[in-house]
Formats: sequence, structure tokens, C-alpha cells
Amino acid sequence: MRLHYEAWGEGPAFLFLHGFLGSGDNWRSIARSLGLPARYYLVDLRNHGRSPHVPEHSYPAMMEDVLELLEAEGLSEAIILGHSMGGRVGMLLAMHHPQRVRGLIVGDISPGAHAPVHLPLLETLMSINLHVDRREEVEAQLARSIAEAPIRQFLLKSLARDAEGRFYWRWNLPILLRDYPKMTAPLEGPPYEGPTLFLRGSNSPFMSEADFPLIYRLFPAARIHTIPNAGHWIHVDNPTAVQEAIKDFWKSLFPDS
Repeated sequence: MRLHYEAWGEGPAFLFLHGFLGSGDNWRSIARSLGLPARYYLVDLRNHGRSPHVPEHSYPAMMEDVLELLEAEGLSEAIILGHSMGGRVGMLLAMHHPQRVRGLIVGDISPGAHAPVHLPLLETLMSINLHVDRREEVEAQLARSIAEAPIRQFLLKSLARDAEGRFYWRWNLPILLRDYPKMTAPLEGPPYEGPTLFLRGSNSPFMSEADFPLIYRLFPAARIHTIPNAGHWIHVDNPTAVQEAIKDFWKSLFPDS
């Protein structure tokens, strides 16, 4: 399946894989600020953003999509940065196709199982009436269940209009809801021996010290770096610390760059 992506720059391929209910442009400001000699790819994963809607949403399927992108672009390998769901796609790719992953950065997620925290959000989104005239009317409906304005604004990034001016969500919500248990299940695969950096939000519930033994078992070369003053959205809460951690990791991969 041909994924939608935005690309620019020259150098080693650097793929950014977004989290659940996100899109590739969530990482645009971070990527633009890095100043690395890289070829950047901001990818919309299946059933998200401008990528196709398909009747399956699983990590193996998303991994195959990314492999297809690498093949289509003629890329023998890439540095992969994945946040949350995208981090799990990156982990699976690294474990099963290590020769295609030059280095792996995982944003605030572990390979272990986690709680189904997005289910209430999915159910809220499914209940929204999009037959309205203004975005503000959609946001007012979201506000009945979602008190946090930043979360509402994040979700509204995926609200679009069709050729007739009607609102629609860029997500494939029925499939995401049906397949959501696959998103929370633990990952399995052989250990990835390559360079790996886990970025953990200091205030996030998605990674704890209890996850460390599993991380080190599956990613024996991993470094775990805590981003201070950050929750799950590390790139939003503390972009400067995330940028510096990415640049340090890049230097470890390419000392002469």
C-alpha cells in the first residue's frame, strides 16, 4: 500500500512515524529544526492522515507498509523515529528486518502491553455529528467529553472538508475502534541489536521502570533517556530536549557528520 508522506532534504533517510490518531505533520516542526544532513520523511500511517483507509489496522500490516515505502524510494536502510503507535511500528520493523534499520528512536512507548486508554476517545469521536457548518460546532461537541483544549486542538488537526464542503475525519474510525485491542498488545520478535534510543516523558504513564527489563531484553543496545517536564507528547511538551536527544543520537550514528 502506498502511504502518503512529505519528504525533503538530502542525506541518510530519516523516517518519522506518528502516534495513534496523529499524522506525519505532528513532527514537522521538530524535523525542520534539527538541521541534520538527512532526507526526512514525515509519514502518514494507514488509516490516518492522507494515507489510504483499509480494513485492517495492525502492527505487522503497518510494518509492511513502511517496508513498501522503503522499497518504493529505493532505500536500503533508514533511521526510524516513532512516537507511541509509530514507535511500536519502528520496534517491530527493527526486530524483524534489522538490516533495514540503521538506528531506532522510540518516543514514550514500550514493547509491553498497555492499558486501552484511547477507547473513551474513540467512542467520543464516533459519536460526533459532523453534519454542521463550522469547526467550532465540532469542537463544542468534543468539549462535552474532552475538557483539555490542547487535546481537542490535536484531534481537530484531522478534521477536513470534502469537495462539497462537508466535514469528515481523516481517520478510519470504525476500523481503529474494532482493531484497537491489537494496538495495546505486547510486541514479539527477536532482539534488535542495533543502536536504539528510548525517549521517556518524565510525567508519562506509558513508560515506567517496570518496562526496562523487557526493553533491554528486546533491544540490548538501548539507551533510555528521560525528557524532563514532559508527558506522553514529549515533542510538544519539551521540544528542545527532544531535539537535543535526537541530535546526540545522530552524532553517535554518524560521528563525522
